[in-house]
Amino acid sequence: MNLSFWENKTWLSNIDYAIIGSGIVGLSCALSLRRRFPKSKVVVFERGTLPSGASTKNAGFACFGSISEILEDLKNHSEEEVVQLVKNRVEGLKLLRNTLGDRQLDYQEYGGYELFTKEDAELFETCKSKIGYVNQLLKPIFKAEVFSEKENHFGFKNIQPKLIYSNFEGQIDTGKMMLGLIKKASEENILILNSSEITDISDNGEAVSLQLNSSIDISVKEVFIATNGFARQFLDEDVKPARAQVLVTKPIENLQIKGTFHLDKGYYYFRNIDNRILFGGGRNLDFKTEETTEMQLTELVQNKLEELLKTVILPRQTFEIERRWSGIMGMGKQKKPIVKAVSENVFCGVRLGGMGVAIGSSIGKQLAELIN
Repeated sequence: MNLSFWENKTWLSNIDYAIIGSGIVGLSCALSLRRRFPKSKVVVFERGTLPSGASTKNAGFACFGSISEILEDLKNHSEEEVVQLVKNRVEGLKLLRNTLGDRQLDYQEYGGYELFTKEDAELFETCKSKIGYVNQLLKPIFKAEVFSEKENHFGFKNIQPKLIYSNFEGQIDTGKMMLGLIKKASEENILILNSSEITDISDNGEAVSLQLNSSIDISVKEVFIATNGFARQFLDEDVKPARAQVLVTKPIENLQIKGTFHLDKGYYYFRNIDNRILFGGGRNLDFKTEETTEMQLTELVQNKLEELLKTVILPRQTFEIERRWSGIMGMGKQKKPIVKAVSENVFCGVRLGGMGVAIGSSIGKQLAELIN
């Protein structure tokens, strides 16, 4: 493709900061750079028509981790590390809310619940017995008791008698969030180029050469990689794609379920939205298959989601599925995100560990702060 003089001059020349990926991290990074360097030229390159990873495909949980997830993390991380992880999520959510405002996000704080299936009796008893311990651990962050037991007043079936509740959890409208970030970026004179895939990055120490859509060469001063689950295309780091499959029902009359809900150590999650149930998860049924950047669905996972809807979540109601989709997260052995310089002029903020809504804004800000 041959660019016109105008196309090159307006969009692709004299770029100070190129950001790859227009999700939460990429746009938050762009906004932070704009605040720090008001006169700079900031361009965001996005391979998709819309953000490609998980930013427009997630469940919209404004959460910091259920009690079983926190206990699971304590098996692989120290107490200090886990407290820091939770603190980062809480502060990241605060930053997101301050950036866009609760109205734009359609932020609702209905609280979060964890439910345990009949088979999860042992996990339920463990979590119940550790409520006091985890509350004590998190007290410096929340200045209050975080978790408590609640009755099952939602009509869930085939579960343990009590739910574990946190009133600090909320939910957002993911689409409105991304629309808000895109609008803000546009107002700040940040260029976003969609259907623009960066296929190669080469840093010669003086500048960075980018290849756009395998055919156009561009030179930029500095590059920020914010592609999370797709990062291995450019980086040799411990970050793997993790596909999350989701479905949403058609509107359900007299739906009594309100809040964000976690099941099976957070591998399943559901919420209310517009009188519907949005339900995702099941990657633990086949980790290897779900370690992919392919935006597809599998019968195994989709059937399990429907089965849990019928037997656990909506046992007394008829429902129809309206839509199914998937998104790609970035995972690794450690939960801590990778925010660092990759070379002289290339930086990355990836591996959000399924917590993009909570930490995406702050990771974008940290990424922008890597340069002087």
